[in-house]
Amino acid sequence: MRALRKLRPEPGAALVEVPVPAPGPGEVLLKVAAASICGTDQHIYQWNEWAAQRMRTPITFGHEVAGHVVATGPEVHHVKEGAFVSAEGHVFCGFCIQCRKGRMHICENLRILGVDFDGGFADYVVIPERNAWEVDPRIPPDVASIHDPFGNAVHTVFKGSDGDVPTSTVVVLGCGPIGLFAVGVARAAGARQVIAVEPNELRRGIAKQMGADVVVDPGSQDPVAAVREATDGHGAEVVLEISGVPAVVEQGTRMLAGGGRMALLGLPPGPVSLDLTGQVIFKEARIFGVTGREIFSTWMQMSVYLATGMVDPTPVITHRFGLDGFEEAFEVMSSGRSGKVILLPKRE
Repeated sequence: MRALRKLRPEPGAALVEVPVPAPGPGEVLLKVAAASICGTDQHIYQWNEWAAQRMRTPITFGHEVAGHVVATGPEVHHVKEGAFVSAEGHVFCGFCIQCRKGRMHICENLRILGVDFDGGFADYVVIPERNAWEVDPRIPPDVASIHDPFGNAVHTVFKGSDGDVPTSTVVVLGCGPIGLFAVGVARAAGARQVIAVEPNELRRGIAKQMGADVVVDPGSQDPVAAVREATDGHGAEVVLEISGVPAVVEQGTRMLAGGGRMALLGLPPGPVSLDLTGQVIFKEARIFGVTGREIFSTWMQMSVYLATGMVDPTPVITHRFGLDGFEEAFEVMSSGRSGKVILLPKRE
């Protein structure tokens, strides 16, 4: 089969022929139907500092993947051959204290598909049976491949709002694909008002398509002032920080209403300075870190949104390439002129 592999610790990748993997005990083999590119994959492709410290080569990368089960290993009892599934890329041990408390997404022994073992930018991929989520038949393959980032958005919206979306102004800071999905989820969940803050013109346009009531260009407007103006000076009850830019995190605390909630999904490159006294403590603000998806309650939520059409994610999916076109796909990702980019394993 073909696999897109990081062969050496350097920028780039190579599409090479490798043996089709065999599923072991408790594992299933998927014939990949679609795999979407994540920012993490971009870091691996470019081989930035994080990748150099975290990764070991050679490895097939890619963790946002959906496909058909074509073979099962011993001790597979629930997922049948022919099932169409999406992969939960966080592989949990099931035995650490976090797993025992039902927090498998922050497992102490967590392994990640396409980071710690071979991933889905290939014709076939092996995953644990327990990480295979059977996809509702109403969901097409390319959309099935974005369950992972869409789940990030669902988790962030509901962690950040504590279920109070219908009575809240929700601000999304950073409208990459996950931020754009978060706009759609907040809109579908009944937010009183959704405000998107994003410097990229293309993505501001997509934010409108996803249901944003107000779109702010931080290059020409003060985002804090814009949010205050849109909320009659009160600030937003819910702020979702998805950019990871330290200055934007700080702005998020200043646009937060008293008693508001802020969810942090973006990953800052270093320490962040905040006015905890004035913007958090005296406001009784609540700040939450968010990672991954709650396994598998978030999957149940996002399946409803995607299968029923409550959220249409297709405006966010701007490009599709065959696996052979991976170089152009990563170039488009780096250009900023895209939303979600999907690789389809076809010889084209």
